[in-house]
Amino acid sequence: MGVLNVTPDSFYDGAKYTQEKWIVEHVAHMVEDGVSILDIGGQSTRPGSARIQAAEELLRVIPAIKAIRKQFPRLPISIDTYHSQVVEAAVDEGVAIVNDVSAGNMDDKMISTVARLGVPYVAMHMSETPETMQQNPHYDDVVRTVISFFSDKIKVCRDAGIHDIIIDPGFGFGKTIHHNFEILASLNALQMLDCPVLVGLSRKSFIQKTLDVDAEGALNGTTAANMVALMNGANILRVHDVKPAVEAVKIFMAQKNAAR
Repeated sequence: MGVLNVTPDSFYDGAKYTQEKWIVEHVAHMVEDGVSILDIGGQSTRPGSARIQAAEELLRVIPAIKAIRKQFPRLPISIDTYHSQVVEAAVDEGVAIVNDVSAGNMDDKMISTVARLGVPYVAMHMSETPETMQQNPHYDDVVRTVISFFSDKIKVCRDAGIHDIIIDPGFGFGKTIHHNFEILASLNALQMLDCPVLVGLSRKSFIQKTLDVDAEGALNGTTAANMVALMNGANILRVHDVKPAVEAVKIFMAQKNAAR
């Protein structure tokens, strides 16, 4: 899953892709590199970010979706939003997946909207909100907490009529560096929930701080973390850099097939 942020303030590539020409060129590179799904977001959810309303988010994402659908009609698109209003408009433009960092907790119409539209739903675990999530995250057992959260959330989604549920443990969303590595080390425990697992590790601050690099220097660490995630049961990698992630998947699959 390749990330396209049409935002002015995302932590890594904010303001890079705010014009149609740049958006289409960037997506063309991702398609060439082997992207499977394109995830478009019009609002930053980095720690401390301020919320914007659905109307402003729509002004950012809908033109981008239209331009991409015109140039790449077969490319599956995911909308990264916690606004049900944005989901309605995006799916109407051909978006195939909803990726919600709040798992329906920031818009009480989200789950019923996704169920009615009949599209797959990515639900992510996040402690608090983007504004407050990194102030003092605490868990008695972060892995147990995440599993319990998804056990309840999956039931809510299925009871509402959502049949295709993908879970994202929310690396960097209300977690310390240690919490993130605890989840990464125990990722295979999420398999008990019987849902595909998506991980978003790309250039996150816990990788930066562990390696003493900035976001620009965190690609190698991201690739290493992605490989650990694949070996521990991840099904989808959400990344800024498609080619290294595709290569990691190919190496992982080659060793997996050789071990059979």
